[in-house]
Amino acid sequence: MSLSLQHVAFRYAGRPILDDFSFAMEPGEHSLLIGASGSGKSTLVNLVCGLLTPDSGTIAIAGESMTGLGPAQRDDLRRRRIGLVFQTLRLVSALDLTGNLLLAQRLVGGTGGRDRVAMLIERLGLGHRAHALPRQLSQGEAQRAAIARALIGQPDLIIADEPTSALDHANMEKVVTLLRECAREAGSSLLIVTHDDRLRDHVASVREIGPMAAQAAA
Repeated sequence: MSLSLQHVAFRYAGRPILDDFSFAMEPGEHSLLIGASGSGKSTLVNLVCGLLTPDSGTIAIAGESMTGLGPAQRDDLRRRRIGLVFQTLRLVSALDLTGNLLLAQRLVGGTGGRDRVAMLIERLGLGHRAHALPRQLSQGEAQRAAIARALIGQPDLIIADEPTSALDHANMEKVVTLLRECAREAGSSLLIVTHDDRLRDHVASVREIGPMAAQAAA
């Protein structure tokens, strides 16, 4: 399994956010996890990434347990196994796109050096922006840069957190197609976590998250 959650429970301020939630993805699988605001999507992403610890249950990434580890070990597992595509562009403002990707590559212990960075930049249609600063990128270019950053370490699992919610329909289709193609080429599993119902027709495996869906997915 590229991702396995078994009977995960998490409470915040005494309120159950996830209750006996189970979810699994095979290597190379593309899945959409969809739910309304407040359904536990962000909590789930933080649990999978080791930023939160479940009250009970187990989480494993590519066969490595995320639960039961200390903070430094969780950070290491996240860097090695997970590529995150954030809602907002998280690049160092003083570095150009190439410099940001080289920095990200070093942080995750990635290989390939400048050749891999240049290949990703070209593959994502950003060759003409290789030396642009983050503030000089358009919204579409910034989204592609975020995908490049997530792919730099050749992760087992790519998690895209609300990648299309602010986009019109045409750009939504472009972004989800790009995510699928990049994940397929990298051999990575892809998990899109969103409230954007438009994505239901673009990802083969669709699962709900919410108070009732938590039980149904178990």
